[in-house]
Amino acid sequence: MRVKDEEKQQALFEATIKLVNEIGFVSSSVAKIAKEANVSPATLYIYHENKVDLLVNTYLQIKKSLSLAILEDFAPEVGVKKGLKLVWRNMFQYISKHNDYFQFTEQFSNCPYASLINKEEVDSYFLPVLILIEKGIKDKIIKDIDFDMIICFLVAPVLHLANPKICCNFVVNEESINIGFELAWDAISCN
Repeated sequence: MRVKDEEKQQALFEATIKLVNEIGFVSSSVAKIAKEANVSPATLYIYHENKVDLLVNTYLQIKKSLSLAILEDFAPEVGVKKGLKLVWRNMFQYISKHNDYFQFTEQFSNCPYASLINKEEVDSYFLPVLILIEKGIKDKIIKDIDFDMIICFLVAPVLHLANPKICCNFVVNEESINIGFELAWDAISCN
């Protein structure tokens, strides 16, 4: 059995994102991805069963990376609003820094492969945030409404504003992040 190489795995990850963003899922063949990663197509099969496995694992790897980034310096004891504001800021920074990852996940979320994702597994990456939101609902700080609506009003604005293809003139800075958060907070909070 051949030994797995972290650099080759990372090269495949980056090549997958690049090609899918440029030419789409269907046109991104194993051969093209391997060539972009500067590895042989056989090398890809050391790490992944097939192209679908590669695409699904790329998506999951991005979600794990996002969860680690948004939970950086996260401390639920600071309170619901402050904790969610930190998550909001971290999410803006992550998406701004990794816009190519964001584009990949947006495409993935709207393709047939998305049905292969275990939603509970992905939710588990973000569990501290979900628990904080539940605490906010319980403590009557956040409106007791459909949980998906709360997530939508917290996450969708960041995804929209941090996307330079949609908001090409939006400047991501401390002031705009704070204004955006306050608008989202007003939508979900009980006050």
